[in-house]
Amino acid sequence: MTARILVVDDIDANVRLLEARLMAEYFQVLTASNGRDALEICANGQCDIVLLDVMMPEMDGFEVCRRLKQDPKTMHIPVVMVTALDQVEDRIQGLEAGADDFLTKPVNDLALITRVKSLVRLKMVTDELRLRASTGQEINVQELQSDALSLDQDKKTKIMLVDDRPASYERLIKFMNEKHSVTLVTDPKEALFRAADEEFDAAVISLSLIDTDALRLCSQLRSLERTRMLPIIVVAQDEQEPMIIRAMEMGVNDYVKRPVDRQEISARINTQIKRNLYNIKLRDSVQQTIEMAVTDGLTGLNNRRYLDSHLKGLYDKAASGSQSLSVVMCDIDHFKAVNDTYGHNVGDEVIREFARRIKKNIRNIDLACRYGGEEFVIVMPDTDLTLAKIVAERIRGEIALHPFIVENGKNQIPVTVSMGVSCIELSDASSDDLLKRADVALYHAKRSGRNLVMTEAA
Repeated sequence: MTARILVVDDIDANVRLLEARLMAEYFQVLTASNGRDALEICANGQCDIVLLDVMMPEMDGFEVCRRLKQDPKTMHIPVVMVTALDQVEDRIQGLEAGADDFLTKPVNDLALITRVKSLVRLKMVTDELRLRASTGQEINVQELQSDALSLDQDKKTKIMLVDDRPASYERLIKFMNEKHSVTLVTDPKEALFRAADEEFDAAVISLSLIDTDALRLCSQLRSLERTRMLPIIVVAQDEQEPMIIRAMEMGVNDYVKRPVDRQEISARINTQIKRNLYNIKLRDSVQQTIEMAVTDGLTGLNNRRYLDSHLKGLYDKAASGSQSLSVVMCDIDHFKAVNDTYGHNVGDEVIREFARRIKKNIRNIDLACRYGGEEFVIVMPDTDLTLAKIVAERIRGEIALHPFIVENGKNQIPVTVSMGVSCIELSDASSDDLLKRADVALYHAKRSGRNLVMTEAA
C-alpha cells in the first residue's frame, strides 16, 4: 500500500522526522512549511492524506483544516492533526474543524503508521467511488458535501454501544445520550445480529469486554455485507495500544481512550458518520450513473446499449440449452406526423404511453428496450414464434383500439404500430441474425400497410 502524504510543519526538523518515518514505510512524502502552500498542494490533487501541525504562523492548522473541509475539491482528503498540544479542548477543536484524527507529539511510530494506513484505505475507497460516479456524469460535489457535513440537528443519530461493564457503559450512555440515541448491547453475539438487522449509524465497542474478544466482534462486523461499512469506534485503555493498532488494521474507523471526554467521543462519532454518509452518497451516485448508462431517460425502459450487451447473453443461453428465444421489433406508425402536428412534447407523451403499454403486456422476465426514436425491441426468453406473435398481436391490438390521451386530456390521438417477430433458429450465427430477421419482418409489415404483426417468412 502506497500513498502521497503531505507533511505540513513550519519547523524543518519535525518535517524531516515524519518524512523519514513515512518513507521507511514506502509512502511518497510531500512537504509544506505553511498553510497557504498546503492548501495549494491539496487543491491541485497532489496528496492523499495531510499530516498537519497546529501551531504555525499566519494561518494555524485549525484554519487550514477548516478551509480544506469547506472546499468541495479537498473536503474528502483525510486530515490528521500532529501537534504538541495535549489538552482535550485542542482535540475537540481539531475534530470540530473537520480533522479525522489528532495525534500528540512525540508521535508513537506504530500509532502514526497504523493511522495513516487506515486512512489510506478509506481514501482509496472514496477515490474509487468518486471516479466511478464521475463516469458518465459530473459529480455534484457541493451537494454531496452539503448533505454529508450537515447532520440533521433535530434527529439523533442511532448508536449501538457494546459494553458489558456497568461502570463503563453507564458513563458512556450518559455522555452519548445528549446527542445520540444509544442502544446498549451487553452480549457481543447479540450485537452482531442486531447490527445486521437494525439500521445503526455507528457502533461504539469497548475493547475491555469480559471473557470476550472485542476484536473478533469488530472483525465479524467487517466481514458481513450488511455491516461492512458501519462506522466502528472502539473505546480503550492506555495499555491497550496493541489492540488499538490491530483494530485499526482490520478496518475499525476510530478510537477513544479512557477516561472518555463527552465532547471528544461525540465529535469522533459525528466525524465518522459524516464520512460514511458522504461515501453512501457517492455509492448512490455510482448506482445512478450505472442506471443512466443503460436506461432510456424518457421511458424508463432499457436502452439500445443495454440491449446490445444483454441480448447476446440471452441468445447464448438459449442456443446452448436448445431453448426458444423470440424478438419483437416495434415501430410506431407515422410518428413524424404526430410531432409535426402536435409538437415534440406531445410526441414524448406518446412515446412514454407506448412504453407503458408494452410493459403492461409482457412478463417480468421479458426485456423491453427503446431501440431509438419511435422504435422498440422486446426480447422474450422461453418463447416460441407462435406465442411471440400472440403477445405482439395483443400489444398491437391495445395500441390500435385505445387512443392516446395527451395534453392532460385535451387531445386524443389514434396510434398504430407495426411489428416484426423472429425466433431463434439453428442457422443463426449470432444474436445479430435474430435481430436482423425481426427487422426484416418489421419492414414487411410497414410495406404491407402498417398496423400489422409479421414474420420474415411472410
